[in-house]
Amino acid sequence: SLPFAVMKFALFSLLFASAAAFQAPMAPKASVTQVSETVADLEALAEKANPIVKFYDPMNLSDSDFYGWGSEGTIGWLRQAEIKHGRVAMFAFVGYIVHANGIHWPWPMQTDGTGWPTGNSAPEIWDNMSTAAKWQIFFVISMLEVWDECGGGELPHYTQGRKPGQYPSFNVLRSTIGHPLFDLYDPFNLSKNMSQEKKDKRLVAEINNGRLAMLGIFGFLAEGKVEGSVPALKGIIPHYGGEVMQPFEGQFSYFS
Repeated sequence: SLPFAVMKFALFSLLFASAAAFQAPMAPKASVTQVSETVADLEALAEKANPIVKFYDPMNLSDSDFYGWGSEGTIGWLRQAEIKHGRVAMFAFVGYIVHANGIHWPWPMQTDGTGWPTGNSAPEIWDNMSTAAKWQIFFVISMLEVWDECGGGELPHYTQGRKPGQYPSFNVLRSTIGHPLFDLYDPFNLSKNMSQEKKDKRLVAEINNGRLAMLGIFGFLAEGKVEGSVPALKGIIPHYGGEVMQPFEGQFSYFS
């Protein structure tokens, strides 16, 4: 049908835009701070994050050369991937708990008065959400991804010197359209006087929290799908009969 065709085209356009934005435009040299990521940096960071396990790279990914980026570019990509996955997992872990307990805003979810979806588990609540609401969520996520890959028009790509995990400011948008957008990190600039030592300590804490959250959210999902697979969660996480890897299950398929 026409609506599904439009949605398919929109999805393809977003994916294409993300790929096209992967090579960031060159930023003015005055605003660029080159940061090199080496195996030695990884080893030092790993010891701070986990003094017992320390540096663990059984697949030797740190010695790889992805897409001709070189060793430092590849390490930058790997670190960015881990930090981003950790942040998403922290959101997912908290979000799962919030929705599993039926917590939501007191007003209707949609302008037509439609209330918030309900269900026996967090994934089931997602399944019961309208397709339009899901598309809005994915659209916002896609735009944030494009902005990250572009470096916000000011920063180099994370494979070319940007600090892994550093999300670009919205300075360009604020100066261009005049909208008072808040930055995702420290929107009120409260950390401007924070010492570098404290920043480094917080980064290590964020990495560890992200790793724990990745284990946590997959523990929730595994127990919901295969009861008893996570003994500590048996009887706590309700069974889920859907497919967690199909966000539009029964509503939309790109291949149908």
